[in-house]
Amino acid sequence: MRAAAVVGGALVVSSVADPVPGPGELLVRVRACGICGSDLKTAPLLPDGPVLGHEWAGEVVSAAPDVADAWPVGTPLVSLPVKGCTSCADCTADDPARCASGVLLGVGGDAGGFAELVVVSADSAVRWEGSSYELAALVEPLAVGLHVANAASISAGDRVLVVGAGPVGLAVSLWAAHRGAAEVVLSDPSPERRAGAAHFGATSVVDPTAEAVGVGYDVAVECVGAPGMVDLVIGALRGRGRGVIAGVCMEADPFWPIGAVTKDVTLSFASYYTRAEFAEAARLLASGELDPGPFVTRTVSLDELPAAFARLRTAKDERKVLVLP
Repeated sequence: MRAAAVVGGALVVSSVADPVPGPGELLVRVRACGICGSDLKTAPLLPDGPVLGHEWAGEVVSAAPDVADAWPVGTPLVSLPVKGCTSCADCTADDPARCASGVLLGVGGDAGGFAELVVVSADSAVRWEGSSYELAALVEPLAVGLHVANAASISAGDRVLVVGAGPVGLAVSLWAAHRGAAEVVLSDPSPERRAGAAHFGATSVVDPTAEAVGVGYDVAVECVGAPGMVDLVIGALRGRGRGVIAGVCMEADPFWPIGAVTKDVTLSFASYYTRAEFAEAARLLASGELDPGPFVTRTVSLDELPAAFARLRTAKDERKVLVLP
């Protein structure tokens, strides 16, 4: 098969051996895979060789004998990008991403979806009942948004601030609107990103380079991953407000605890999702109950992926770019 592997912090497409599913695993032909901001941040930190991509959708090519009856060839699916042990406390709590012996796919562990084929755990797979694989590839980022919305306990009537209008921020905004938030304010310095915010449930936008994000929010969610964001979230919350840090910050971010203490706020951190959240995102997307709007800005082939990947390091005019291997 052909795959795009990390070489010198960039992606290089080459031919590699086809993966082989082991017990409890499925071999999946990748039909669509999204490029994530964490891919862009992780690639320069990795040695040469890993195949990234953790937002895939595809169809079963073959299955190990112990799961073949449940997963016939040709079955459309999406999958959590993790292989958990299935028996530890985290796995039994429906949270395989925290499994101490688990393996993450497409983030530097086992090979991911920037390839023609990928091996997934049948235990992590969810049948796709929707209209297209391109829509299915949005299940993973929308599951991240759902996990954040759950961590923040977003509910009807809330005033919600979302800091950062990248794919995760847009997903959180979409879930907040879906749950009936009274106000969803989306903050981002990019005029291109702010321009499309209304499609994802935002009631108003803020340019943080020119105006304050405001105060008194019931919920504030950080989806940027840069120093200074924790203090910003704390400052934006009302007393007893709820803040969630979802941005992947690769630097230390000191903050003033007194601001959080005096307001008696709840501050939490969120990543990944449970199996149930992943399945719920798949169900609502497939049924049309959750409309992702113009989430995908363009698609590229596997050969076009390295150039698209490099451009996304600085581009602010894209939301979600999908590779179609």
